[in-house]
Amino acid sequence: MAPDIGRRLRRGATSGAVVAAAVAALAASQAPEAIQPTTDNAGGDRAVGTGEGTPPSGEGSATGDSPYYTELPPLNTPPKQPGVPGTGTGPLVVTGPAEAGIPATVLSAYKRAEQSVRSTAPGCNLPWQLLAGIGKVESGQASGGRVDANGTTFRPILGPALNGVGFANISDTDDGAYDGDRVHDRAVGPMQFIPSTWATWGQDANGDGKKDPNNIYDAAQAAGLYLCANDRNLALKADLDRAILSYNRSTEYLNTVLSWFEYYKRGTHQVPDGTGVLPVDRSDNRRPGGLPGTTTPTPSVPVSPSPTSPAPKPGSQDPKPGTPGTTKPPTVPTEPAPVPKPPVTSPADKVAALAVAGNRQLTAITDSDFTGVPRAAALDASGKPVAKVNVRFEIVGATDTRFAGGKSAVTATTTSSGIASSPALRAGEKAGTFTIRATVVGRTLGAAEFAVSVTERQADTLVRVGEDPLSAATGTAFAQELQVKATDKGALAPGVLVTAEIVASKTDPKPAAEGPTFKDASRTATFTIGTNGTFTLEKGGLLAGDKAGAYLLKLTAPGGGVLFVELKVTESDSTPDPDPTQEPSEPGTPEASPSPSASPSPSSSPSPSATAPTASPSATVSKA
Repeated sequence: MAPDIGRRLRRGATSGAVVAAAVAALAASQAPEAIQPTTDNAGGDRAVGTGEGTPPSGEGSATGDSPYYTELPPLNTPPKQPGVPGTGTGPLVVTGPAEAGIPATVLSAYKRAEQSVRSTAPGCNLPWQLLAGIGKVESGQASGGRVDANGTTFRPILGPALNGVGFANISDTDDGAYDGDRVHDRAVGPMQFIPSTWATWGQDANGDGKKDPNNIYDAAQAAGLYLCANDRNLALKADLDRAILSYNRSTEYLNTVLSWFEYYKRGTHQVPDGTGVLPVDRSDNRRPGGLPGTTTPTPSVPVSPSPTSPAPKPGSQDPKPGTPGTTKPPTVPTEPAPVPKPPVTSPADKVAALAVAGNRQLTAITDSDFTGVPRAAALDASGKPVAKVNVRFEIVGATDTRFAGGKSAVTATTTSSGIASSPALRAGEKAGTFTIRATVVGRTLGAAEFAVSVTERQADTLVRVGEDPLSAATGTAFAQELQVKATDKGALAPGVLVTAEIVASKTDPKPAAEGPTFKDASRTATFTIGTNGTFTLEKGGLLAGDKAGAYLLKLTAPGGGVLFVELKVTESDSTPDPDPTQEPSEPGTPEASPSPSASPSPSSSPSPSATAPTASPSATVSKA
């Protein structure tokens, strides 16, 4: 059945919100299982399908063919109400036969159910008078309207145990949760749903968070959806008959409901809760002769009987077709009963969808405020805004971005236009993407999601302030200060993260393997541009290392800014150490270098040059 319902809703829905609400309400819906006709006809009723085989697929019984009230409406049909013919939506009728009176809360529930079903399934053409006809036959309009302010019966309305004796045989399906019977199921509530059917079709129409078959608002809306199943159009006689027979497969049941349906279409009036006419005869409680008994209707305003015409005894009347009944409409008008207030529901209960209303995508740079904030719209089933709904905005993902006050989740309330906006949003120091998720507090509706991205601060230009060359000898530190200015599109770019690397050439992106380093002995570092758009590498911030040569300090920034600064490392100056084997000379005495010829030879005579110095006072010893 679910695909058929989906097709009908898609044809009839007029907006995405309506479709969403209808799908949510009926997503888990399936047709109730078909129940075989009872084989015991002790009640005198004839089950539709008896001797005719199994009912068509999908046409089960909402009540398990439980017993029902058999009284028929009086022959003195109430006058039609002004307004649209046959709709019963004209001005309130405050006089008329008692049988035409419907308890105020029960009448309100039927009309609300009609409006709800027509908004989601307009092609079904559900009339509230049909619900009233079924409610009359099933429970006497919730036992004459004995319900509390929220529409719940003062006592559960239970049918007999469906044990196969005169009715269907249905073993317990709810562990007694609804009907208090753990052996067999019983029909429950003013619309007499059996637990297995209620498990599929149950509704929470009064917004109290419960699907209660003993609540007339919940039961009436569930009955409306059930009658509209299988793509029925209740404006067609064949579909109308099938819908009623799906409730209780009995020809007498069909005729009884149709009689009350036509009667209520001629006109109704509301009566105070608890004062409705109570039916007596039921299909499982026949009077002698096998015929249902009759009761004398009690008018809503007492009428003094004529002294010469005593009141007829119950069951003694046999009015001819076309002649008025013995009970005449009262001639004394009554005061209109107060219109009951509908059950109190919170604004969140009215929401059918939460949609993105603005700023679906948000972007900011690190450590700055976002220019916009997430905005979500709360809509009801007809697409109208819902005010005073609490909406929770939550940051989801790895980020240090926060709402005002450093919060990662906040709650805002929708305005009269149905819009909720989060507080101001500030990006942290971490770049990346994440999500902000908006949900209705206390509901499980789909979330409205916003895509958020935080990008790094950028600079498209880096320039050096000053032209002093940077040089140092091996084994020392650079004594010059380095200052760099960052701009982006001509404006100062504070907060930009600059990466510094010592490289051997402009064409080799890898850090140099030798040469200068930063103080921590690494050749890579990061610096943040200050609020004035510059950063300064102080004196001594670079060490020359022990390898002389020409190197480059490469500076890069997000946004394309690049700067190369030359670094020159020279060999340190060296002074030769004195020769430890040489004795110091006396002052004024020339230093002589021994020569092999200075030693006398025993075979030669001394010459005059043998005693002259062989080195000048300016001679030095150099290291090879």
